[in-house]
Order: sequence, then C-alpha cells, then structure tokens
Amino acid sequence: MVNLSVQLAPKHPRGLLLTNPVMTASGTFGYGTEYSHMFDIQKLGAIVCKGTTLEPRDGNPQPRLAETAGGLLNSIGLENIGVNALTKEKAPIWASWHVPVIVNIAGETVGDYTQLASQLDGVAGISGLEVNISCPNIKAGGAEFGANPDSAAEVTTAVRQATSLPMLVKLTPDTSDIAKVAVAVAEAGADAISLINTLKGMAIDITKRSPLLGNITGGLSGPAIKPVALYMVYEVAGAVDIPVIGCGGITTASDALEFIMAGASAIQVGTASFTDPRAPLDVLEGIEQFMKKEGIEDIAELIGVARR
Repeated sequence: MVNLSVQLAPKHPRGLLLTNPVMTASGTFGYGTEYSHMFDIQKLGAIVCKGTTLEPRDGNPQPRLAETAGGLLNSIGLENIGVNALTKEKAPIWASWHVPVIVNIAGETVGDYTQLASQLDGVAGISGLEVNISCPNIKAGGAEFGANPDSAAEVTTAVRQATSLPMLVKLTPDTSDIAKVAVAVAEAGADAISLINTLKGMAIDITKRSPLLGNITGGLSGPAIKPVALYMVYEVAGAVDIPVIGCGGITTASDALEFIMAGASAIQVGTASFTDPRAPLDVLEGIEQFMKKEGIEDIAELIGVARR
C-alpha cells in the first residue's frame, strides 16, 4: 500500500488534504457532473470546476477550437453559468461527494474577485478557490492581472481578505519572470500556486484567408506546451515555500511524474480529458504502479527529487 496523499494548504488553518495528487484542470472537466457516469471521479485527488464569473457568460464567438500539432487552441472565453447558479445547482451535488471540489474564479476587476470569493465562502461542497489571473481569452482582467508581480499580489491580497477558504492562484506563462510573480502571490497569502495556464496563440484558415478562431487568438494547451510548463514549475518550486501544482500537457503518468519530480506537489490533467475522459484516472493508476514497482512508499519521496 502506497501513500499518495498530499497537503495543498499546509499553512491554512483547515488545510486542503487530497487523497492523491491528481486533479482536473479548470475548463476541461466541466463541473465534474458531466464525467461522473464515465468513471469513478471520487477516486481523484480533487476536481477544479470551470472558470466562474459573477454573471453568466456566453463566451467568445464561434469557432472556438482548433487542433494544432501536439495541442489544442481554445477560445471559449469563460462561458459559464455564473456564481449564483453554481451555488444553487452545483454546490449541493458536490456536498455529497468526498472528492474535494475547487472553484476557479475569474474577474475583470479586483472587486469582481473579492465579491466572488465572498459569495463562495462557507458554501457547502466548496473546498477551496483557484484564483484565475491567467486566462488569455477575455478582453479585460484574467491574464492582465497575472502578468506582473504587483497586480498579481493585489488580487491575491484582496481575495485572501474576502475568504476563509484555502486559496490557489493560477499563473500565466505570459510574463517576463514567472518566479517573481509566484513569490509575490505567495507573500500575499496564496496557499498554493498552480501553473501554467495556456500560451497565447492563433491559427489562420488559408482558404478563407482569415483567423480561424472567432476571437482571433486562443490559448494553446496539450503536449506541445509541456516542456515550457515543466520548466516553469521547476523555477517556481525553487522560489516559493508553498505547494506548487503542475499543469500543461500532462497526458500520461510519466508526464505527471516529471512534474512531481520537478517540485510539484500535485498535477492537473486538462486537454487529455477531451480525447480520453478517463485520462485523469489512468494517470493516477500509472503513478501508483510506478511507486509500487520502484518500492516507493510515499509520494513525498518523489516531490522535487530531480532538484536534489
């Protein structure tokens, strides 16, 4: 029997204990309910729901998706049901689950984030928040806040004051110094840092001679961005003293183990779920098999081992 449990909020009064390090990435797993009939989602470490805003959003114009070599461009634009519907319709379902559900929140102003955090505080079924200061597909807010340490810290401080929930902050790769931003949000009160969100990119329809995506640009995810994500996780894990959650191109258990060995306490499976809904569970089972084969009793033995 191996110990896969990880503590994502060791400095928080109530903590955020996961039975294993495999999480789903925001925007790729809906609200969890969409996948519950496909496999036992209760076996996962945590579920991060799709980005939530104060008001419902229709998202960006179609088309919103474009396949690329080794990846996917998406320009969903944070389409979601809004915080009120989430608390009334989704949270009661989550409250009956034993897998923790973390709500990803996004806003256009600092006030949006604080209001969201305040409304979600104390709601049964919500185990934590992931503060999205990294979405590249909205016209205001999102990645604008995560691009520099000062604005990232401002949002983090505001959310910390508005909620008693454990707080993850999700960072954008579109910054000149990811470690500086990470240190800023850690000092501002983040319990953990998740990274990376998608890289900004585009595709052109050569027949129509125009951008393929309705929003012109989109976020690149999938295996193509894994080396970038892995490097940034390695950098951030060496710069902060709070847990890091790795995300970006994780498709297999081997991918996940690379991130863990680079210093990630947990990982998020995202785009892989689109081609194989069972991908998060397959990754989890693969990690467990690797540990048994290598005679490793505790996942803690692997976290950051490549840094030593």
